[in-house]
Amino acid sequence: MSFEKFVSEANEAVKFALKQLSIKNDSFSLTEPTRDEFGDLSCNVSFLLSKELQKSPYEIASMLVEKIHQFRNSGGSDSQSYILSAVAHESGYINFKANLTIIGKEVISYILKNDRPKLDIGKRKRVIIEHTSVNPNKALHVGHLRNVVIGDTMYRILKETNYDVTVLNYVDDSGLQVADVLVGFLFLKLPVTPPNKNMKFDTYCGNEVYAKVNELYEKDASLIERRKSLLKKLEEGDPEISKFASEITSKVLKDQLRTCWRMKARYDLLNFESHIIRSKLWEKTFERMRRENIIIKETEGENAGCWVFGSDLEGTKIIVRSNGTATYIAKDIPYALLKVGTLQDQFKYRVFLTQWDNSTLWASSTVDLNDTNHPNFFPAEDSITVIDNRQTRLQKIIQEILDKFESNSNRYLHLSYGPVLLSSRTAMALGIRPDDQKSVQMSGRKGIFVDADFVLDTLYGKAKEETVKRNPEITGEDLERTSEEIAISAMRYSLIKNDLDKELKFDMIDSLSLDGNSGPYLQYAYARCCRLIEKSNIGSFSEDTSQLSDPIEYRLIKHLSKYALVIQDTINNMEPKLIALYAYDLATMFNLFYEKLPILKEKDAKISQARISLVETIRKILKIYISFVGITPLERM
Repeated sequence: MSFEKFVSEANEAVKFALKQLSIKNDSFSLTEPTRDEFGDLSCNVSFLLSKELQKSPYEIASMLVEKIHQFRNSGGSDSQSYILSAVAHESGYINFKANLTIIGKEVISYILKNDRPKLDIGKRKRVIIEHTSVNPNKALHVGHLRNVVIGDTMYRILKETNYDVTVLNYVDDSGLQVADVLVGFLFLKLPVTPPNKNMKFDTYCGNEVYAKVNELYEKDASLIERRKSLLKKLEEGDPEISKFASEITSKVLKDQLRTCWRMKARYDLLNFESHIIRSKLWEKTFERMRRENIIIKETEGENAGCWVFGSDLEGTKIIVRSNGTATYIAKDIPYALLKVGTLQDQFKYRVFLTQWDNSTLWASSTVDLNDTNHPNFFPAEDSITVIDNRQTRLQKIIQEILDKFESNSNRYLHLSYGPVLLSSRTAMALGIRPDDQKSVQMSGRKGIFVDADFVLDTLYGKAKEETVKRNPEITGEDLERTSEEIAISAMRYSLIKNDLDKELKFDMIDSLSLDGNSGPYLQYAYARCCRLIEKSNIGSFSEDTSQLSDPIEYRLIKHLSKYALVIQDTINNMEPKLIALYAYDLATMFNLFYEKLPILKEKDAKISQARISLVETIRKILKIYISFVGITPLERM
């Protein structure tokens, strides 16, 4: 879009000026200043040359600006340039101001002509995103939802920009936590059916069975031995135990998926760990790692008898213990190799379920069902694993191991994020003593968490209450749908708007806020745009931006001109917060525009039409951006 052209022209102008002065320097940067009076872009090149040229940054900036003016004049009329002016500031920066008359006309014309402007950034590049991957022994809590929302938001952005995206959900159906639940059912004889018929099965397994078993481990050591026995049988594929485990994990998984679908997430494939174990992929991987000396067997010291990987960055990591059992990371290695194409896909597949959006969810299978109509799931040029930063060390080791294989240039990427903590206020409301700390780490084993469905139900109730209060005419199914969409909006946005690398402190009261920097705030701005368009009864929208001269309108046009640039930055940096921030800023600017300038009541018909056209442009871009975040645009609230 046009702001990119402005940036590109400013970049070329600086390079032209340097060449005219016979100066070589390509390390300068163009950044947006924090204050409007400094223009729209500032260049630091003068500071980089000050020592070399023995001149002050201001002197150098003045010299370069003279040449930049020559560059603009050489291209014809200034009115055709995306640069309105270039000024040497006394501080030494070169400040560029954008020609928003040209930019505004291009932006508004393009957006008005395209119902959903397409950006072919991906060019059908194959990408795998693995997210959610919650152990099938419990219901999802808000910490899990952050993973779901990050992964699903990146999927939406990549899909919309023409990447060929496959979404995976890895199901650890043979691990320790599943064994814990089996201990409860098989040895403690806990009922397989929840005593409370209104309780979801995943909630029952996590809150009642899993928590009870872990509490009893401290009192009865024999239970731990029984868990070891179950784990071994699971890994060996014992028919009776495997069948029972499959029944339990399948029921839990379907309940977990219902929660994810409620959050508007969707998947392409479920990969079961038990199938990977039975496929012998690990054995093949282990043998190859031994043969190529990627791992070595320690003969002395504390790791004697273990097969280890010597990481250049993270030190020694045990891959196979001295007793021959594989460690946690070992199971992830063949799966990662499968994603990047070093190992060939050997799996069979079956249809698991039809999802909320009517798309097919596939699952790996050990039985040949002669179903050859499934998509090709592996490999991908980029494979993204969404997992919190407590797993960063293991992910770095996996990346290092993959680099040791002579295979291909496909990339394995870790999209890291900080875990979700409970605020002390929320912890106390749940009966948890925070021990004078400001936040509490969630733990399913200790029963310290906030159930995702509970939060969504609470948000739904709050949203319904507010909707009835503000719009009593909304009733019945319309009220139910609107309340649910507002609840989802509040939850998704609260989990995506912060920096990924920081811990997110979850507070029940704050999450219920329907005002300010929130998802419902964006929905309300969108609904307000729709209402203005409806009331205007406008026959056609105007592409003439010459009537838009107020600074508020200029800021809106400038922001709209960056919509494609922000999407590109989001993809390059894998930082979905940028999408949320852009949408929030656009909604805030629009609301200021709505409050300060007359739109429908403007007496000048041309100005009124131009402003209504600007509203339509805002509406379209808001719709795109809030859809990226997984929020449903509402035409009334």
